[in-house]
Amino acid sequence: MEFSTGDCNFQSRLSDTPNKASTMAAPLIETCYVACCANRTPNVVSWGRSGLIAFGTCNSVALYDPQETVTVAILNGHAGRVNTVQWVHRDDCGPENELVSGGSDNRLIVWKAQDGKFSQSVQCCGHNGPVCAVDAIHLDPDGTLGLLIASAASDSTVKLWVNRDNQVDCLQTLTFGNGFIMDVSLTLLPGSRVPILACGGDDCRVYLYVQHDGKFEKVHSLHGHEAWVRGVEWATRDGDILLASCAQDCLIRIWKVFAKEENVGHVEDVDAIKLTEDVFEVQTKGSSTRFAITLETVLAGHENWVYGVHWQPPFYHSGGSMQQPIALLSASMDKTMILWGPEEESGVWLEQVRVGEVGGNTLGFYGCQMSPDGSMILAHTFHGALHLWHRDAHKEREWSPGVVISGHFGSVQDLCWDPDGEFILSVGSDQTTRLFTPWRRKERAKVTWHEISRPQIHGYDMQCLAPVGRFQFVSGADEKVLRVFRAPRNFVENFSIISGASLDKLLASSDTANLPEGASTPALGLSNKAVFQGDLMPQNKEESEGFNSVSDQYTESYFHPLTLTEPPPEDHLLQNTLWPEVQKLYGHGFEMFCLASDSTRTVVASACKASKAEHAAILLWSTSSWRQLQTLPLHTLTVTQMSFSPDSRFLLAVSRDRTWSVWRRQDPAPTDSEPAFSLHAHTTKSTSVHTRIIWSCDWSPDSKYFVTSSRDKKVIVWGECGSVEGVEGNSPVSILPRSSTLDVGDSATSVSFCPVLCPDHSYLMGVGLENGKILLYKWRHLTNPSSGDDWTKCGETDNFQSHALTVRRLRWRPRGGRAGHEDGDENERCSWVQLASAGADHAIKMFNINRLAL
Repeated sequence: MEFSTGDCNFQSRLSDTPNKASTMAAPLIETCYVACCANRTPNVVSWGRSGLIAFGTCNSVALYDPQETVTVAILNGHAGRVNTVQWVHRDDCGPENELVSGGSDNRLIVWKAQDGKFSQSVQCCGHNGPVCAVDAIHLDPDGTLGLLIASAASDSTVKLWVNRDNQVDCLQTLTFGNGFIMDVSLTLLPGSRVPILACGGDDCRVYLYVQHDGKFEKVHSLHGHEAWVRGVEWATRDGDILLASCAQDCLIRIWKVFAKEENVGHVEDVDAIKLTEDVFEVQTKGSSTRFAITLETVLAGHENWVYGVHWQPPFYHSGGSMQQPIALLSASMDKTMILWGPEEESGVWLEQVRVGEVGGNTLGFYGCQMSPDGSMILAHTFHGALHLWHRDAHKEREWSPGVVISGHFGSVQDLCWDPDGEFILSVGSDQTTRLFTPWRRKERAKVTWHEISRPQIHGYDMQCLAPVGRFQFVSGADEKVLRVFRAPRNFVENFSIISGASLDKLLASSDTANLPEGASTPALGLSNKAVFQGDLMPQNKEESEGFNSVSDQYTESYFHPLTLTEPPPEDHLLQNTLWPEVQKLYGHGFEMFCLASDSTRTVVASACKASKAEHAAILLWSTSSWRQLQTLPLHTLTVTQMSFSPDSRFLLAVSRDRTWSVWRRQDPAPTDSEPAFSLHAHTTKSTSVHTRIIWSCDWSPDSKYFVTSSRDKKVIVWGECGSVEGVEGNSPVSILPRSSTLDVGDSATSVSFCPVLCPDHSYLMGVGLENGKILLYKWRHLTNPSSGDDWTKCGETDNFQSHALTVRRLRWRPRGGRAGHEDGDENERCSWVQLASAGADHAIKMFNINRLAL
């Protein structure tokens, strides 16, 4: 099945067209890559029998294909965080075409695929608090009776819904007083179409409800757990149904529900050992059936709270027979997943496989899922990361980590391309800096993007960064310090293997003699310390000595060199892909807000949060000596963004004070050869065209014009009037609007000029909005632009391509073509440009723009 949304097919949108004919037929905007991670809630991931993993990421639902390692679709519809996602399984165990999600907006959404396209089917509104768990089943095989949905929310209720013919009705509301239900699960009683509902609560009990005369009635509550019940899930085995429940008492309990046979004339052996049975009666079609509930087993193996349980889904082979034994997967905050199964001869449940024990600053697993054929298992963590393991095809009990999607778990605040356009760096409020690059595999023509390094894991929310070379960058966070990082040798070698770049050329571009092997972080510090060849710790921890003092117990995260043939898993990203910090820059009085570097990589400009003019000054730094060059005072409030012109002659700054300023590099340079800048032009409150905060700015590729975008929904292109040659001292230069005022309909939070001109020699521009949309405009300089004919809208992202929240930053690839493809191919360079976007919805998105369709 192909999965798509809107009017664009996602399979074609994610394809890499290798020839000119297919390129001509490609849409204007293709979603090339989406980096995201799961929300930090237990029930937010579901693995469907179609092979797709659905998970909530911020306010969206992502559909991920683990076989192709690509995000197939992003479903936007919720107005709050998505807390729970569940595929609606079919009776015939075929691929699902329905998905239910619930969020902090108190709503449920049923998504349905028709003709390979996902869209919202219905919304369920009625809860007074965030929805935390959901499950759904079909009441009959052909769907005539509709879809039964159970949802639990923080308003201490469980609601039952029936969705029939795209009309949803609330069937019943179950109230639990001051208690909370953590998870719900639905199935059908054996031999009938009567639904049974299991609810796990914070009172250590599991409640069972059975439908009678259209309403659900409580038939039993299961006792045994000694802490909050975190997860419940039904499974079918040999005509009976099994219920697995897990709790914060570190235990898993498996309960069996089966039809009670009437033993007429049978004499019961009073001395026989038997399990306690709780019996309830169900009325079906004029007759009654008695069912019994008994505890089958208690599984003890985890050492911390068990947050999730998941039954191995039934898998039917081509012959129609189910050749898969039953198994249960569990995930715990002890950082492990355990696969349990009954012994073939005795039927005793035993631990079969244990995986996990990941390092770094993780807090264990929030939930788990298993692939339909049982060959892969997945867990997700508090920090949103997904952990995937593959079973060895030749060794049943051998499992190894696999490549899986990753991304920020907080708002992505800034991103940039490396000067050669081969990878992107991003920073976010999740206190990390991440590096993403294409993975070129010889056995596959398709190029996929992945995170291959996490250069900085910080103690403050990250806000901005700027490249100062191929493998060097400066970052700023919610602290008063700027930090400079440089890539270690181990990263350069692994980048060469994964991206296919020549290692000799990469090493020739840097001083390899002084490059450390990697970096590690002291236990109580924020600075990444360089690790050289002689500093490497032994791989075997037993080789190291024991603790000599109390402080030795808080050792740093030691670096171990890796030779990567594929993108690393999460535990390696956390520990072995850090970059050493080479410099700290002091000078600002408040939290860092924005950074910029010039094209020659000789100057870095920085600005911090400011409510007074004395703190709003821009600081300039030399990248050769890392000393402060200059202070540029002018603005009275926070400078929100800065940009150097491509020819490095000008520095542009925009501010919360609704003005912009342009600073010119002095020519000739001062005697000490260090660059210096003087005020070239600026607006004041009386001359500023913008009436609200100016959020973003950028220069045209020829350095003739610059553009500003503001909260007042306006985008304006500016340029000089006449020659500026001969301007003396700080005399102001006349810079006026060179375009008509473009109203984009919403707060314009990001704007960026494409470095490659359109085929008709007009300028291509991307505009990011507060509502998450990205607009593409062509702008041509006209003598009289007042008519508005200078702007041409040529495209925009649809609902499923757009961000769910504010677009924080847009960055075009520095040159034409697509990263990971042959830049020497003239057709590739002429046909495509790439645009990367960072959003407050935790996502990084990469778009291929078809220049031939402009």
